[in-house]
Amino acid sequence: MTQSTRANAGKVTKLNRVERNAWTKRKIFDAATKIVGKYGYAEASVARITEEAGVAQGTFYNHFENRQELLDQLLPKIGIDMVRFIRARTGTAQTAQQEVERFSAFFDFIREVPEFLRILNEAEFFAPIGYQKHFDNISTAYVRILQRARLAGAVDSYSDEEFEAIVQILMGARGYLSRRYSYSDGAVTAVPDHVISAYQKLMTRGLFNSAGKANDHER
Repeated sequence: MTQSTRANAGKVTKLNRVERNAWTKRKIFDAATKIVGKYGYAEASVARITEEAGVAQGTFYNHFENRQELLDQLLPKIGIDMVRFIRARTGTAQTAQQEVERFSAFFDFIREVPEFLRILNEAEFFAPIGYQKHFDNISTAYVRILQRARLAGAVDSYSDEEFEAIVQILMGARGYLSRRYSYSDGAVTAVPDHVISAYQKLMTRGLFNSAGKANDHER
């Protein structure tokens, strides 16, 4: 047993029952993230997950009724972690700049959790309940951000229904851009600066501004 392992074991023994259960469940989630990210949902067996987590299979069933319950909870759990990660990296700048910071932080997150995109992309077929819950969670949180910006007078008076559509557009942009720019030789890499600058210009200036419309009329 290494010194680090002994130290961790000592910390665990000091936890109460509720804390220990939460710690164990987190270990299982972390292991499932690694296994699904490496092998995909279809090959993510309970045996592989528990071996990665360093817990007995019986312990697994103390926390989850079956394998599918874990898989349905996995993506929403990672999604909540992502929201917290992005929130921690969003400052107090003007609304448009905050959106650019959220955009940039998303790509930082998938470098921290490179398994995320495979887990997300396969979830629709292998964990549809979790897939829908994840998108509901993200969409709801994002709409609330835009509602607060509207209340502060930082954006025009879009309706909540329009905000919902805008959120889908912004989420879609992240998904497609991550596929295009975030992977190289099987690894997740930093997104190029021009992707961030393009998004920043789109958010702060608008693609079709009034000057552009005037020029169109002149033609």
